[in-house]
Amino acid sequence: MTPNSCPEFTFSRIKLCTLSGLTVALALVPEAIAFAFVAQVHPLVGLYAAFIMGLITAAFGGRPGMISGATGALAVVMVALVVQHGVEYLFATVVLMGLLQIAFGLLKLGKFIRMVPFPVMLGFVNGLAIVIFLAQMGHFKMPGPDGVAVWMTGMKLYTMLGLIALTMAIIYLLPRLTKAIPSALAGIATVSFLVIFFGVDTKTVGDMASIEGGLPQFHLPQVPLNWETLQIIFPYSLILAAIGLIESLLTLNLIDEMTDTRGMPNRECVAQGGANVVTGFFGGMGGCAMIGQSMINVNNGATQRLSGIAAALFLLSFIVFASQWIEMIPLAALIGLMFVVSQKTFAWGSLTAMRKVPRSDALVVIAVTVITVLTDLAIAVVTGVIISALVFAWQHAKHIRVQTYLDGKGWKIYELEGTLFFASTAEFQTLFTPKEDPDEVVVEFRRARVMDHSAVEAIDSLATRYQQAGKRLHLRHLSPDCLEVLEKAKDMVELNLAEDPHYHIADNKLG
Repeated sequence: MTPNSCPEFTFSRIKLCTLSGLTVALALVPEAIAFAFVAQVHPLVGLYAAFIMGLITAAFGGRPGMISGATGALAVVMVALVVQHGVEYLFATVVLMGLLQIAFGLLKLGKFIRMVPFPVMLGFVNGLAIVIFLAQMGHFKMPGPDGVAVWMTGMKLYTMLGLIALTMAIIYLLPRLTKAIPSALAGIATVSFLVIFFGVDTKTVGDMASIEGGLPQFHLPQVPLNWETLQIIFPYSLILAAIGLIESLLTLNLIDEMTDTRGMPNRECVAQGGANVVTGFFGGMGGCAMIGQSMINVNNGATQRLSGIAAALFLLSFIVFASQWIEMIPLAALIGLMFVVSQKTFAWGSLTAMRKVPRSDALVVIAVTVITVLTDLAIAVVTGVIISALVFAWQHAKHIRVQTYLDGKGWKIYELEGTLFFASTAEFQTLFTPKEDPDEVVVEFRRARVMDHSAVEAIDSLATRYQQAGKRLHLRHLSPDCLEVLEKAKDMVELNLAEDPHYHIADNKLG
């Protein structure tokens, strides 16, 4: 099933997608402002990024229902650039970042995200759930007498916690009574009404920053167009492009599993890139997929493009027309929503599964989770993939086996079974005893596979050992392309094109 094979548009579907979009837009506001603060840019730079990224990726991306906008994973990288060179260099960096992402998609490299192991996916999900939870902690601080933020205490804290609990209760319990409107929207609306009507003293969106502004304006980044500028922005663009694509494609994979549909990763790469290019030219800080807001949308059942488009348009209307009303929304309502998102995002089943899965898989899940929380997503995922690859190599290195016997002519036959590659070559060499073997020896590769140049070198080395012992070695059922790489042992290969395997070695010499 493809993500575009959603139910036909009916009034109920349109209402669901529209209301879900409104909920997502409300949740986007404090996130965009917070990430703009992290990157040390004006709040509107984050809000414009959320609008443009959300609109373009919703309309043209490869995963309907996924929400994109300004994210913390990118903001923590951007801040160093902004501090050293200014916001104009950030806009230029975002444009170049988008071009790199477009190239990635056009080269059809997005499909390689499918190679990310499942334990890495679990670590990614759990890590981001914790990051979403921890990101809300900053809202529990207030400016102290000396201007330094301090933790809330007393009635302000109890009021905040009470409103958060009420919001979460509505979100969890309302679906048992009715699903006419998204429970998250009902929770935000109810708590906002109570705070405004009864004049409850609590932090609101307006306490973070004003979101009032006009339509985003076209703006060419004011940077010199020279080699020096490229040297400054290219490293940042490359890192941001990688982080953005990893987070977006992993979120796409997660939604695929939740909805039992299949997104289009290459199309998503191009759409994300195009959105970042436009964002850079309209004064936005760029962005990528947002797992928290995406989970809100998908959990509401809004898996069509309309929900993402509606979210972006609602967000723009907040900025242009309704800023004074949106600034009155209590942060407690939005914090409660994000706490629910964090709880639903975390793969709780992975905790009990830890005792059942191999220790190596459990290690990968824990490592990716911890690294995601402590550093950033890109490092976590790359580390997880490397650990998984090393574990795979180690396990397969132990699976090279041999059976030996003498045939009717007195020749010793070595029947190999397993995969011969860089990690198993040392074990391969220990399987043979040239000094004790008869003058004629056969190595049978029918049930084995030669994978790389290290394996070919090991075969050449084995041939040398038998030559030095004055024995004749026969190599049977090797892939014909092995002969192209073999040097010392090529005269020992017995080719039988009808029976020889036809795989290709992963070797540079073969192009």
